[in-house]
Amino acid sequence: MSLQIGIVGLPNVGKSTLFNALTGAGAEVASYPFTTIEPNVGVVEVADERLDMVAALVKPEKVTATTIRFLDIAGLVKGASHGEGLGNQFLGHIRNVDAIAMVVRCFRASHIPHVTETLDPRSDIEVANLELALADLATVEKRLEGVKKACKGKPKEYEPELRLLERLQEALSRGDRAAGVPLDAEEERILGGFGLLTAKPQFYVANVDEEAVQDGDGLVKAVEEAAARAGVEMVKICAQLEVDLAEFPAEEAQAYRAELGLRESGSRQVISASYRLLNLVTFFTATGGREVRAWTVVEGASALEAAGKIHTDMQKGFIRAEVIPYGELIAAGSFAVAREKGVMRLEGRDYTIEEADVVHFRFNV
Repeated sequence: MSLQIGIVGLPNVGKSTLFNALTGAGAEVASYPFTTIEPNVGVVEVADERLDMVAALVKPEKVTATTIRFLDIAGLVKGASHGEGLGNQFLGHIRNVDAIAMVVRCFRASHIPHVTETLDPRSDIEVANLELALADLATVEKRLEGVKKACKGKPKEYEPELRLLERLQEALSRGDRAAGVPLDAEEERILGGFGLLTAKPQFYVANVDEEAVQDGDGLVKAVEEAAARAGVEMVKICAQLEVDLAEFPAEEAQAYRAELGLRESGSRQVISASYRLLNLVTFFTATGGREVRAWTVVEGASALEAAGKIHTDMQKGFIRAEVIPYGELIAAGSFAVAREKGVMRLEGRDYTIEEADVVHFRFNV
């Protein structure tokens, strides 16, 4: 399944506009809360010039990019953890994503009302994060009640989970995120079964006016400061501009971004931030000239794990991997020349996949 990123935030901050900019899906956008009831879902191919270059050498029948699924989830309001707004329906959708992109309103359009009288990004972030923490607190306290009873009969089995739940309860009661609680390997395993919202990696998306897209302003500064305090990354984009530019010819859109001092599209910024957040690396395969394909794995993944990403039979029957860095393949000009020069290596199952490796797996079914 594709990597899943949930687009969340308060109502009328531009979540659906950002979703449309990323996916071109044309989700409804309106100047009132809860335009989005059920989550909009869009699958985006991750453009990669390196994939195109490998394909140009191989000339395959098919070229397949890796993908990301974006979910545009209904606006979060104060009291959502207790059922306000769309309440638990909203929170339930977040539990299924790999990471959260929290959209923060930094545009001043007077015709689009905000949920509060004053536009205050710091307060908006605090409201959203507090509601996630309170929802997690309810989950933890419910689980804690059951574990306390179980611990009386099987203390050795349940005490590690009990201690973890008590620490989580303390942190969440302060409004802190579960992701900030120090854990050992066993506790990380236990935590993974809870589905806590604040344990998910997140980054902030400052949705700005076009005039602030290059240098920012006081609202953007507030988001930067909040991101620094939370230790998360911030991406600054103008979602409406990205939607408008999607209607331009590619060269004109690129030229306009250049005039604004933008090196890449908002879509590329969000995707890149997602990859960094989840520590993902991309590798490529070229299957017998039939298909060139991009894959993503977590940084540090072994060749055996990467083979399993492609197919379980490939992992079970793994023999070895032929590996060449992308740059060396392009310099050689073909796989045949790369083999002649000896720059294609044979690696075992414990080899660590590197960014932009081109890999051919040998396996026996």
